[in-house]
Amino acid sequence: MYRLTNTTQHYAWGSPSAISDLLGREPSGQPEAELWMGAHPSAPSRIDGGEATLLDFVSADPVGMLGPQVAARFKNRLPFLLKVLSAAKALSIQTHPTRAQAEAGYAAEQERGLPAGDPNRNYVDDWPKPEILMALTAFEALAGCRSAEDAERVLAAVVALGAQALEPVRAELADKPEPATVAAAIGRLLEWPAETRGELVAGVVEACRAGAEKGGESADDSAGDLGQGLAGDLGQGLADDFAAVLRVAEDFPGDIGLVAMLLMKRVVLEPGEAIFLEAGGLHAYLRGTGVELLANSDNVLRAGLTPKHIDVAELLRIMDASVPVPVRHGTAIGVGVTEFDTPAPEFRLYHATLDTKTTLRAELPGTGPRIVLALSGEVELRGTRGALTLTQGESCFVPAREGRVEVSG
Repeated sequence: MYRLTNTTQHYAWGSPSAISDLLGREPSGQPEAELWMGAHPSAPSRIDGGEATLLDFVSADPVGMLGPQVAARFKNRLPFLLKVLSAAKALSIQTHPTRAQAEAGYAAEQERGLPAGDPNRNYVDDWPKPEILMALTAFEALAGCRSAEDAERVLAAVVALGAQALEPVRAELADKPEPATVAAAIGRLLEWPAETRGELVAGVVEACRAGAEKGGESADDSAGDLGQGLAGDLGQGLADDFAAVLRVAEDFPGDIGLVAMLLMKRVVLEPGEAIFLEAGGLHAYLRGTGVELLANSDNVLRAGLTPKHIDVAELLRIMDASVPVPVRHGTAIGVGVTEFDTPAPEFRLYHATLDTKTTLRAELPGTGPRIVLALSGEVELRGTRGALTLTQGESCFVPAREGRVEVSG
C-alpha cells in the first residue's frame, strides 16, 4: 500500500477553504476546486512523499498494480480518478461522450493536427467520462433535462413574468412534448443570435427575480399572476429554481447558460446521497462539496457558464435529453459499508463508516486497484504485505497484488 501526495486544482469556481479544512492545513489564498487522487497524466499523485508518481508505478508494473484483468481491459491504465470537489460558484453546463464518441472525436482532432493543450480541442483523450458524486455537504446541481411538459410549464411562467421572447420556444415544447424537442430548445437558446442575446438574458434574469420574490405565495395565489407555470408542485420549487438562476447570474452576467438552466432539473443532495452522470447527460454543479469518482479522463463538452472553450454544435450532437440523472442512496453490503453501484465498468464507489466503540473491522470492498480516502478520524488498513494508518484527508493506493485488506478505526 502506498500513501499518496495529491494535487489541488485551483480553478476559479473553487471554495476558499473546504479542501484545506479536510487536509488540515491553512487555506492557500486561492480558490481550491478539486483534489485529484490517481494516475491522470496531467496531475498524477506522488508516492510516499517522493518524486515518483502513481502513473510511474502503474506503467512499470501494470499487472501487479492493476491486476491482470484490469490491465488487459483498460490497456495498462488505471481506469478511474478519485476527487474531492468543492464548488463555491457554478461549474460549466456540460456533458461527456461515450467511449466510441471519445475515440472517434479524439482521432479526428489528432488527424486535424490540433496539438495537445490546444484550447480549441473538444477531446483531450480518447476515453469516456462517466462520473458519480457523493455529497459531503448539501450539494446543489443541475442534473439532466426537464421533461418537455415541465420545461413548457417553466417557460410559460417565465413568459408570464415578462420574458416574451421565449414564447416561440414554449410553443414548440407544447406542440411536440418529447425529449428531442427539449434538446432542440436548449440548442436554440445556446445559439440565440448574438445581437439580441444580451436582451434575452437580461429579460429572463428579471423574470426570475420577479418569480423568486413571489416564492412565499401559495401556488394557487401565484397561478393568477404567473399562469399555469406555477400551478401544482411547481410553486415553491420553481421559485427556488429562479433564485438559483439569480445566484449564478452574479458570477456569469449576460451568459446564455442562465437561460438554458431553466430547462434543466435542479437537485439538492443531502450528505451521503449521490448522483450518477452517464454519457450524454447535461449537467452542472452549482455549489457544495463532495467526493467524485470518474473514469480516468478529462473530456468535457461545455455549453455555458464558463470562459473556457464552447462548441455548441458538438455538445448538441453528444447530448441526450432523455438521459436520467437519478439521486442514489447506496446499498448496504455489510456493517457500515455502502456501495453506489453504477453501470460504468471503470469504477465502483464505496463509503465505509467505522466505529471504534465496537471495534468494527471490515474488509476493504472491491477488488483490483483501489484508492482509499479518510474523510474523518483515523483508519488502519492491514493487508497481506503490511499495514498503513490514514488520518483525515490522507489517502493511499492499494495495488491489486495486495489482495484482502482489513480496515478498522
